[in-house]
Amino acid sequence: MKNKNEKIEELIQEVKEDSFFSTSAATSVYEEYAKKNGFRLNPNRKVVEGVVKSLLEREKKFEARYCPCRRITGNPEEDKKIICPCAYHRLEIERDGHCLCGLFVKA
Repeated sequence: MKNKNEKIEELIQEVKEDSFFSTSAATSVYEEYAKKNGFRLNPNRKVVEGVVKSLLEREKKFEARYCPCRRITGNPEEDKKIICPCAYHRLEIERDGHCLCGLFVKA
């Protein structure tokens, strides 16, 4: 049986893989992910909407939801690290109170 975090990770994977997810559906999944991990979405909804729209646009263009604030290198192994939620977001939230793009903030 899967635990809650595994279920959340599956939802995020679905969001990453389904290019037809709407902005609101993707936002809901990221919001649930944030809650389960001890942080939250930025309270500024315009920031959240802008980041999520950029993630969806990048997905259409590059077939992955790369963080809009990071440069895509073309190296698949390196670029995997910047698919939202990226490999750096937890450290950035702990250190700075938010991730680089501002989608996630400290609770």
